[in-house]
Amino acid sequence: MKSIHFILFIIFFCITNCPAQDTVERRNRLSDSLIEKFYVLKSDPKIKQGPYIVLLDRKTPIARGRYNNNNKTGTWFFFDPEGKLVERYNYDKNKFLYEAPPYASEDLSYLLDDSLKNGDKITMPVKIGGVYFGYIPYVNLFHLPFDDEDFDTYDFDAYIELLISPMGRLADYNVRVVSARYEYDQTFNLDVNLFSEADRTFVPATLNGVPVISRILIKCYVTTSGGLDFY
Repeated sequence: MKSIHFILFIIFFCITNCPAQDTVERRNRLSDSLIEKFYVLKSDPKIKQGPYIVLLDRKTPIARGRYNNNNKTGTWFFFDPEGKLVERYNYDKNKFLYEAPPYASEDLSYLLDDSLKNGDKITMPVKIGGVYFGYIPYVNLFHLPFDDEDFDTYDFDAYIELLISPMGRLADYNVRVVSARYEYDQTFNLDVNLFSEADRTFVPATLNGVPVISRILIKCYVTTSGGLDFY
């Protein structure tokens, strides 16, 4: 009986006194307006461990969740620029728990390559992370291919076009940069393999229940550093 009590005491001591993995907080600027806050292991700063959040203008949450050994775990929450929940996704079950109805605007639109008829039922392509956080990698990748010090970047607009296959794969990535003032209009095609596997994966658009090719168009402005950011 004494040996059992001793074992129970050791277990209780370990639970109450052995510290969790030591972590330190890190911050990283994703764009001019977005900052991510997360924790990494002291023993390996490349491993994310614990809470994660992205803030717009240092106050509005865009994404919130947790990492375990550098992997997203549990339920993550994704929001629009107004702080409204647009998506809830469980990474342990690889399952959408909530999706806000898709919307289109002058800065975000969708196209189907198929012709539509009255009565057709369509669904738009879906990206884990929602229509804001989910598209950050495509906005962040591009940078003006010329010296922006010679130009006023505020006179430029950029239009990202993502081609999504019926299999839900990113098949093509184009960025069109235009400026009426400088009479500039150039389209750049970049290798989709520059993106991670997760960023090449979508839920495809459907037409009457059948997956189809679709395009996502994102209008951006050019930052003073020559990168892109959301309007």
